[in-house]
Amino acid sequence: MTQYTYAVEAAGLVKSFGSNRAVDGVDLVVEAGTVYGVLGPNGAGKTTTISMLATLLRPDAGTARIFGHDVAREPQIVRQLIGLTGQFASVDDKLSATENLMIFSRLLGLSRADAKRRTRDLLEEFHLTEAASRPLAKFSGGMRRRLDLAASLIAQPPLIFLDEPTTGLDPRTRGQMWDTIRRLVASGSTVLLTTQYLDEADQLADRIAVIDEGRVVAEGTALELKASVGQASLILRLRPGSSIEDAARVVSRVLGVDAIVSPEAGRLTVPMSDPDRVADLLLAFRDERLHLTEMSVQQPTLDEVFLALTGKGIPADDVAAHDPGAAESPAEATHEGVRA
Repeated sequence: MTQYTYAVEAAGLVKSFGSNRAVDGVDLVVEAGTVYGVLGPNGAGKTTTISMLATLLRPDAGTARIFGHDVAREPQIVRQLIGLTGQFASVDDKLSATENLMIFSRLLGLSRADAKRRTRDLLEEFHLTEAASRPLAKFSGGMRRRLDLAASLIAQPPLIFLDEPTTGLDPRTRGQMWDTIRRLVASGSTVLLTTQYLDEADQLADRIAVIDEGRVVAEGTALELKASVGQASLILRLRPGSSIEDAARVVSRVLGVDAIVSPEAGRLTVPMSDPDRVADLLLAFRDERLHLTEMSVQQPTLDEVFLALTGKGIPADDVAAHDPGAAESPAEATHEGVRA
């Protein structure tokens, strides 16, 4: 395949379902070999956007290219370049993990010997070897998600769409999925990841697009997005015996800002507009015999970013209670995945 700088180039994507404009002019540029996060609440338009990029839905307007190939005019070529793990498992409950992967492998044109080899490798990669012959009806949710991701990687596609891949998983299994995603990118794949989990986007994504009501309302690295809503804060905790009032006066004199004082905790929260001045502050503390037990930098959170950009946060209880079977639009309940 010709080397392309960008795995995804989308401009002005629009998709409506009746009077509902689910996607309203989305622009995305995803650099090859990176993890690109699409962050937003349920119903924001994430899955509809993925469906158009994966050739499952035809855009009403706009254009999209996958490694330079137009999704509308060259869908067959695009499908050879992508793998998709959607919100709905595409594996068969009545079959074992081995049988599922063998069927997908054969459908993709692998010989019986190659299919067996690929199935064995994927079961080992996703820690499913011991359960390989067990019917999927006896799999946990995390095991099913890992198998579904394994099936999307049979053809080793250069671009992988992961639509909320860790929703409903326990923390340990989420961590395993994160490690798998990192390994995929390290081996040369590109991952476009949609998520409602703020920490997931923060941990994995090289760049993040925040989508709300079908539009991209912000785009950048996690640090850029955080910086857009406010500066970092310096958290200082004083050793018992040091005067917190004296420390606050030193902060005001050296940095020219007022610290937020928490006397009971012996803590100061200091707006940090100029990180280079922190060294001056520490030297001034030493001169005044003010001693610290702890110092840290606190960045704005992605939750604060989302609140500032959209006027609403992503409530933790809404995320925890999210139903993986709830599609973002009527049309999104019609697909279970596409295999490259």
